[in-house]
Amino acid sequence: MEHPENAKEYKGLTVNKGIEQPSIVNPYLKVQKRPKRRHLSAGEFVEGILKGDVTVLSQAVTLVESVKPEHQALAQEVIEKCLPYAGNSVRIGISGVPGAGKSTSIDVFGLQVLEDKGGKLAVLAIDPSSERSKGSILGDKTRMEKLSVHPKSFIRPSPTAGSLGGVARKTRESIILCEAAGFDKIFVETVGVGQSETAVHSMVDFFLLIQLAGTGDELQGIKRGIMEMADGIVINKADGNNIEKAKLAAAHFRNALHLFPAPDSGWTPQVLTYSGFYNIGVKEIWDMIFQYFDFVKANGYFERRRNEQAKYWMYESINEQLRDHFYQDSLIKDMLALKEQEVLAGQTTSFTAAKKLLDMYFNGLKNLH
Repeated sequence: MEHPENAKEYKGLTVNKGIEQPSIVNPYLKVQKRPKRRHLSAGEFVEGILKGDVTVLSQAVTLVESVKPEHQALAQEVIEKCLPYAGNSVRIGISGVPGAGKSTSIDVFGLQVLEDKGGKLAVLAIDPSSERSKGSILGDKTRMEKLSVHPKSFIRPSPTAGSLGGVARKTRESIILCEAAGFDKIFVETVGVGQSETAVHSMVDFFLLIQLAGTGDELQGIKRGIMEMADGIVINKADGNNIEKAKLAAAHFRNALHLFPAPDSGWTPQVLTYSGFYNIGVKEIWDMIFQYFDFVKANGYFERRRNEQAKYWMYESINEQLRDHFYQDSLIKDMLALKEQEVLAGQTTSFTAAKKLLDMYFNGLKNLH
């Protein structure tokens, strides 16, 4: 299209044509189709995992996290075959308020234990998903600068995908895969202080609570249930001007722990101070953790707790599958919207509507048999 400025009425004014722009695509470039990734069989997954192949392990964890029924079936087959090779690790849950320095601490803790004890370390970091977009930043790995490039470590950030508390059965299954791949130390990092701690406590051997000093009342906002679950409490950022505050906070926590009933393990939870940034007091924390393991293995609590956890997850799986089966039922799907309208219109109560739906579901199952 010609420029209007070049018309006759605009004497003495001309606009030259611009330079023709070359194509942004290189004409000599031959586009090669990326070959499709070959889907591995259950046997190939297990073989790769047992060899310690981190790529295959990552693909297996992705399979576990998938919601597709065909992926779930394959994942369960892989987990079943890996089960005899699992259970040989120490599982440590790490929690704390947001900003307590969990990711930085894991970086330091991980390097310390790999240097002192050798072996391999897997970190399963749970990342909170957005309730709106279902998206997740998965930024924990960027804060574990040294550990993320260590040849003996495996870091897997996983989105919570909206599950209550941020950890679900999938993390438990990922632990089994990591253990089968030869990782003898497992860290499970939680979203933050909240409901997720109960789920993490049901899949780890030692529960470590990270706290901060100098943030006001140290015990404010700490739920009693979380304090009772902790096998060890550590106060981070005990450096510089904050050392005295950290010591005072540790004294507060020790006093608070005396008010709780003794744990089933018979272990008295310890409170220590350290600095993740300056790597001060980290060795003492590991000494406490391994001292705990010696203690609970000697009195038989370690095995008893593992057995209780296995039983707990069996019932959790039953509950989850029953719930899924209920909502996938075609008759229930049709009736749910109708009963919802009746409740909203005040024609029936929520409890009566729920009972009728459940009765309809169980009657349908009876008729099938």
